[in-house]
Amino acid sequence: MQRNMLRAKLHRVVTTDAELHYIGSCAIDENLLEASDIREYEAIDIWNVTNGERFSTYAIKAERGSGTISVNGSAARRVQVGDLLIIAAFGQFSDDELKDYAPRLVFVDEQNRITEVQHRTPVQK
Repeated sequence: MQRNMLRAKLHRVVTTDAELHYIGSCAIDENLLEASDIREYEAIDIWNVTNGERFSTYAIKAERGSGTISVNGSAARRVQVGDLLIIAAFGQFSDDELKDYAPRLVFVDEQNRITEVQHRTPVQK
């Protein structure tokens, strides 16, 4: 059996841009992509803490060190600059792979600079 598990999370990043007339996606500072191990063009879920919106798109690279979190295309209608977001990526894992599994959680400050990276081991039965 394969289980769909949280693989990576950017916790409470701040929206810096919302570009309606862009092809789509979410541009994320390359430092944040590396810290979370989210790959460019990987599917991501975005949960807007500020207004409760939830939607899916894909990640693209933004300039390293810029702090950019830009929600683009039609999804730009679901955010405003300054909104707090949680960005999550999921993966399929077998029970054997889950024995030593831990998602990567990235925490940031108000400028989307990394303050902490955690690997939490899920509760084992």
